[in-house]
Amino acid sequence: MPRIYLEHEDMGDQWRRLVDLLEGKAQGALPPGEFAPPVDVVETPDAVEIVADLPGLATDQIHILFARGQLTIAGLKRPTVCRHADAAFHLAERAFGRFARTIRLAGAVDVGRARATLEAGELRVVIPRIAERRGGAITVRIETD
Repeated sequence: MPRIYLEHEDMGDQWRRLVDLLEGKAQGALPPGEFAPPVDVVETPDAVEIVADLPGLATDQIHILFARGQLTIAGLKRPTVCRHADAAFHLAERAFGRFARTIRLAGAVDVGRARATLEAGELRVVIPRIAERRGGAITVRIETD
């Protein structure tokens, strides 16, 4: 049976979004200077893969943390500097600022063997699965003197 992976949000975020919706503000708007990079979560029989688009970032600008069954990808993307002194922006769509995405992982995974790669602006985190042990019978061998 496929597992469901949910992005974690605290209740404060949910309440703020509800109040914004009731006040007619844009739904899903983030505070100034923050953005949410697009993320895919793919489940295979052997692993869970999280893929995030993070163009323009180096490995030292990205932090990956696993705690309490949740994987968080966070960092800071600085705005690019315009090299032309007399330039005026007509369109600026590229996001920058702080970012964090937290994915709740369902099922047993081996975080100790997790691997992350950053190639061409795509962060890929692969976390191998382990056999679900909860509820399973484990035989304990009795040692003799």
